[in-house]
Amino acid sequence: MQKFEVTILGCSSATPTSKRNPSAQLINIADRYFLVDCGEGTQMQLRRYKIKFQRIGHIFISHMHGDHYYGLMGLLSSMHLLGRSADLHLYGPPVLKEIIDMQYKHSETRLHYNLIFHPLQQDSADLIFEDEKVTVHTIILNHRIPCTGFLFREKDKPRKISREKITEFKIPYSELNNIKLGGDYVTKDGLTIPNERITGGPMPLFSYAYCSDTCYDEKVIEQVKQVDLLYHEATFMDDMEGRAKETFHSTTKQAALVAVRAKVKKLMIGHYSARYSDLQPMLEEAQSVFSNTVLALEGEKYNIEALN
Repeated sequence: MQKFEVTILGCSSATPTSKRNPSAQLINIADRYFLVDCGEGTQMQLRRYKIKFQRIGHIFISHMHGDHYYGLMGLLSSMHLLGRSADLHLYGPPVLKEIIDMQYKHSETRLHYNLIFHPLQQDSADLIFEDEKVTVHTIILNHRIPCTGFLFREKDKPRKISREKITEFKIPYSELNNIKLGGDYVTKDGLTIPNERITGGPMPLFSYAYCSDTCYDEKVIEQVKQVDLLYHEATFMDDMEGRAKETFHSTTKQAALVAVRAKVKKLMIGHYSARYSDLQPMLEEAQSVFSNTVLALEGEKYNIEALN
């Protein structure tokens, strides 16, 4: 079973607190490291939780509010100073490249590695990354400025072959890859052994949706439908619905309502306002609408397979 884990590096909104850092998450899918948002202090959080940040190959920035990208320049610079040579892919609003270029121009810095920038379309969802293991699509959110979420989906995995069947049918090693990909086995005598008699069938595929800053918007529901784990911001409790609407954020109950209507398996709420020191009431309020809800807590590692 390949790894699919989400590590929370920051879960606060707007400003850090003494106990919570701004938004950042590290997603590990089959040992591919994706950093989603990079609030102030993200590189310190990566160190604190013993994550080798040079292994990060792709960084996704949801929007241009500082609590989601103020840690980026420091992280890029540390990668440079520590001798990174591997390419790094950065995805974000088009203006982000302008900001990075300006800072490096005035500091007379030239990175030792290739920083490959991918500007995001901000009016329609798009496939922005794909390899043999995973796809990443954008999710168009409804915030005060253009903002995108990110949808991670595993691609079809090789089937698991029973050792007993390999012995029983005397299957040569050269045929195993074809069988893992779903092919049948034809014996030397011309007898076809159906794939389902040899394998345990296709491995389950998992998905994770990251919905950064957004007000409640039913347009999101279709794209995140039936994902295994949905992260949805819940900046305020329900009694602050007016403030949430004014600032284009969501409440706990609104996040839970998205989870209900999208029929997701599990909901994770985060991006908490600094006004809340105790998060338990926020959890309970969300659970009153969608029971299978958890809190995004810094340092916690969420194994998506285990959550289901």
